[in-house]
Amino acid sequence: MPKNRVIKNLVVIASSTGGPKSLQQVIPKLPKNLDAAVIVVQHMPSGFTRSLAERLDSLSEIAVKEAEEGELLQNSQVYIAKGGLHLKVIESKGNVLLSLTEEPPREGVRPCANYTYESLIDTNFESLVAVVMTGMGADGTVGIRNLKKVKNIYTIAQDKETSIIYGMPRMVKEAGLSDISLPLNRIADEITKKMGVR
Repeated sequence: MPKNRVIKNLVVIASSTGGPKSLQQVIPKLPKNLDAAVIVVQHMPSGFTRSLAERLDSLSEIAVKEAEEGELLQNSQVYIAKGGLHLKVIESKGNVLLSLTEEPPREGVRPCANYTYESLIDTNFESLVAVVMTGMGADGTVGIRNLKKVKNIYTIAQDKETSIIYGMPRMVKEAGLSDISLPLNRIADEITKKMGVR
C-alpha cells in the first residue's frame, strides 16, 4: 500500500434535495491545490453518485471522484460518498482511509452525513470544516453536535435564501451549531479561506 500523504485538513459537505445542482456552484470554485481533502455526502441511491462525481470532475479544477472502499484520503481531492452506502473515515497505522458500510440507514438515508461526521471523532485532523447545504430533514445536526463535543470544527450552513429546501441547514443553525450562514456563491471561498492552498 502506498504511503499516505500528510492529510491535516478535511472538509465534509452534507446535502440532499437540490444538492446536485447546488454542488455545481461550490465544487468547481475550489482551487485545484486546496490544502484539504473534501468529502461530499449527497443523499442518493446506488448507481447515481458515479455520474455526479464525473459531472463535477468535468466542471472543476480540483479532482472529483466517487469514494472507494479502503482508498487513501489525499489532499486536493473531492470524494463523493457512494450512493446506498455509508462513508466512514478511519485512521490506521498513520494512514487515513475511507470505509464504505452497509449499516442501516439513519435519518432515513444511506449515505448519512451524521455517520460520516461521527467517524471523525477518533481522527487527528488539524482543521475540520463541516458544510451543511440544501436538503429536507435534519441530517448533519446530530453528527456535528457529537463531533463538536471533542473537536474544534468550523461549521458553515447555507442560508435560507439560496437553499432549494431550507431543512438541513436550518436545523444546524437553530441548534446553535453553525459558525456562519452563507449564500451558496460564497461557500467555496469560505472553505478556501479556512483551509488555504498548498
